[in-house]
Amino acid sequence: MAKKPSIPKGTRDFSPAEVAKRNYIIHTIKKHFETYGFQPIETPSFENYDTLMGKYGDEGDRLIFKILNSGDFISKVDDVTYSSKNSATLTPKISEKALRYDLTVPFARYVVMHQNEIDFPFKRYQIQPVWRADRPQKGRFREFYQCDADVVGANSLLQEVEFVQLYDAVFTDLGLEGATIKINNRKILSGIAEIIGAKHLLVDFTVALDKLDKIGEEKVKAEMLQKGISEAAIAKAQPLFDMSGTAAEQLEKLKAILADSEIGMLGVSELEEIIATVDLLGLQSAKLKLDVTLARGLNYYTGAIFEVAAPEGVKMGSIGGGGRYDDLTGIFGLKDVSGVGISFGLDRIYLVMEELGLFPDSLDTSLDVLCLNFGKKEAQAALQLVADLRRNGVRADLYPTDTKVQKQFKYADKRGVPYVILLGEEELNTNAFVVKEMKSGGHKAYAIDAVAKFAKDILN
Repeated sequence: MAKKPSIPKGTRDFSPAEVAKRNYIIHTIKKHFETYGFQPIETPSFENYDTLMGKYGDEGDRLIFKILNSGDFISKVDDVTYSSKNSATLTPKISEKALRYDLTVPFARYVVMHQNEIDFPFKRYQIQPVWRADRPQKGRFREFYQCDADVVGANSLLQEVEFVQLYDAVFTDLGLEGATIKINNRKILSGIAEIIGAKHLLVDFTVALDKLDKIGEEKVKAEMLQKGISEAAIAKAQPLFDMSGTAAEQLEKLKAILADSEIGMLGVSELEEIIATVDLLGLQSAKLKLDVTLARGLNYYTGAIFEVAAPEGVKMGSIGGGGRYDDLTGIFGLKDVSGVGISFGLDRIYLVMEELGLFPDSLDTSLDVLCLNFGKKEAQAALQLVADLRRNGVRADLYPTDTKVQKQFKYADKRGVPYVILLGEEELNTNAFVVKEMKSGGHKAYAIDAVAKFAKDILN
């Protein structure tokens, strides 16, 4: 007996209905990307091992899927490395490539390789799958799509403002009104680390802080202790955990805390400018909220950082995020190229929209018209009719065999086809076709040369 097939954990098959809904989200995001002047690029699904490793911090590196070299790769490993059983030294010997973890680092690599072809500032968008060896759970998969927009080559804070507007435009268009765009600045976190005497442990500080929503304050503090941040330092950081009030009130408190930190005060100044400009311009439906505990665990962020929460009442992790990275291309040899970008979490947005019932009913209809098949002669005429319908923008098809009419109607019903065309011997003799509206059961006849009129009737 053949073994029942399966797919790897954290991956999914998508039905036609699911693909239609995902495409609806992608089309909406893509439309706004292009409205804001972003250009599309694509990069390979896998990169060189060295391109990805060391760019995301220790936790990110552990989640990168490595690809084994071809051939007898083990024989090429020296005995000392092999017998050490140390994955950190063994993996580079047997793996030269890895599946991309995100779209940002490959984008930085792209910019460096194509810098002589690019007009700066360069605004790009990219919608492709990424892979992470994470523990699968609701809204978190090992294979998922990212929808990214980035701009590199200019350091103006107007770009951060534009990304807030872009988030607002997309989520408003999708019906996700009330989404919360959280904002912070990594310079503020650097300033906090400096003030509490943990400047040398900034990465550990931010990685732990980034887990606040997931594991809570006490466990975050326990992780900080474990990473070598002293109790006295954590106590000095307590105002960060207790921060409340309006954005203006929180910024004033931060000025007092960070008065002796130049980088921290710069972060406060940047946030003041971004928030003030967004307030001046206004948003359609999203809310901009200052969250001083927002950290974004990835190492390459250097300025403003974003994370988007679903509307209240929906339990879901972030549905978008991003931030400023001042020298990401520097890791590939191109210095002093500032960038900022955001990402939309397609899979989580899908789950939120499904829970809130926000997908249009029209997405359930993949076919407008089905022509029934009454035999060889009738089918030839129906094929011509179907071709004419398609030329007029109607999604039309002919049932492939002249099986029982009842079976053909049942097929149309299961497919959710709104109109069925009957073109039998009687209709051929009168140069007409009969249309049955499946929902009402009503019938209407059209002349065989009135395809354009029928198309207009059902499409308008």
